[in-house]
Amino acid sequence: MADGPQTPASRASATLSPGLWYRWSRVAMVGLLLMLQLYFVASHRNVHVPQPSASPPLRHKHSPQAAIKPLIDEFLDENSPLRHLFFPDIKSAIHPANGSHYYRPGHIWLDTQGNPIQAHGGGVLYDETSHTYYWYGEYRQVGVIGVGCYSSKDLWTWQNQGIVLSAQQINNETHKSNMLERPKVIYNDKTGKYVMWMHVDDVHYRKAAVGIAISDRPTGPFQYLGSRRPHGFDSRDMTIFKDDNGVAYIIYSSKMNTELHIGPLTEDYLDVQPNMRRILVGQRREAPAVFKYQGTYYMITSACTGWAPNEAKVDAAESIMGPWETIGDPCIGGKEMFRLTTFLSQSTFVLPLLGLPGSYIFMADRWNPAELNDSRYVWLPLAIGGRSLESNSSGSQSPWPRVSIHWHKKWRLPLSWRL
Repeated sequence: MADGPQTPASRASATLSPGLWYRWSRVAMVGLLLMLQLYFVASHRNVHVPQPSASPPLRHKHSPQAAIKPLIDEFLDENSPLRHLFFPDIKSAIHPANGSHYYRPGHIWLDTQGNPIQAHGGGVLYDETSHTYYWYGEYRQVGVIGVGCYSSKDLWTWQNQGIVLSAQQINNETHKSNMLERPKVIYNDKTGKYVMWMHVDDVHYRKAAVGIAISDRPTGPFQYLGSRRPHGFDSRDMTIFKDDNGVAYIIYSSKMNTELHIGPLTEDYLDVQPNMRRILVGQRREAPAVFKYQGTYYMITSACTGWAPNEAKVDAAESIMGPWETIGDPCIGGKEMFRLTTFLSQSTFVLPLLGLPGSYIFMADRWNPAELNDSRYVWLPLAIGGRSLESNSSGSQSPWPRVSIHWHKKWRLPLSWRL
């Protein structure tokens, strides 16, 4: 590699010993992040769901990986002195007893019994019969012990409904040393069944399949029906989406995460139909979260960087089967390094807010690889509207409206919605 002009940092690295260079860079990083913490405190406001912005900020023009590497190194270091910034302790937990209804992204979130919610990689189902929201996700201790379910009327106070599908029910496919990830549940209006799809795998991610389970009630118990590779392809991060006409679709990362596949489910939601489309080919995207607004389909995904957070991307399509076109990074607010890491989280679901057209909750996980059961939830307001400044593949301005995920250290839904 040819030599380039030296920066002050590169000149310092040439004269300092490796040990001194590490300590110098570590101190600089600590100082930077402490300044960022002070920035968040100083700029904090109590906010509600924001309206779509008509003039979103310009996106970054340099390499995102170079900007976020110091932050990622600290985030993945379980002995980092900054760990309390990434994973605040129980003292600042979201507790339903205080009745504030404020979301605090990245903080411990307690259920009505005072225990940390275990619903990682999950999704939310609104049950029209009971007028209740049900949050399903990975219930983790040392490993995944099953799918946890929580119920709520206001999306903030969550009651533990127990483990609705235990890992033991899946025999040898997802025992504690193996994987059960990203469970999602939808209701089939024709059969009257609640249908769960999930990613099942072994510890080496070689099984790469989906599992299916059904129940007569949203709170289970769910009966496990087995696993398969959809359309005969490997399947890892996945989600399912139920359209307005009742047709359901599966979207999953395939071909070693180099592309996504999408296709409709059968009428009973228990298998895939043969037609399938390959999308985002060669882009290496995972963690899909699909939603719809005014006839347009949107999908948020992340890059494939293991447990390390990375930059989110939004794609849009007039037909759910594609073609899909990239809009860009939806994250707004905070410092650039936090936007470039999706606020240190990874997408899992987008929840429409009933009665507030164009307003959603972006649901994401802040993974803690050292203690996955202590991974945190990042729920933030998402709005659609305003002019997008992103360019499409042809270099012209994207025709799609802006999708915005707004960072807030603390926020809550409007009082009118909660009533």
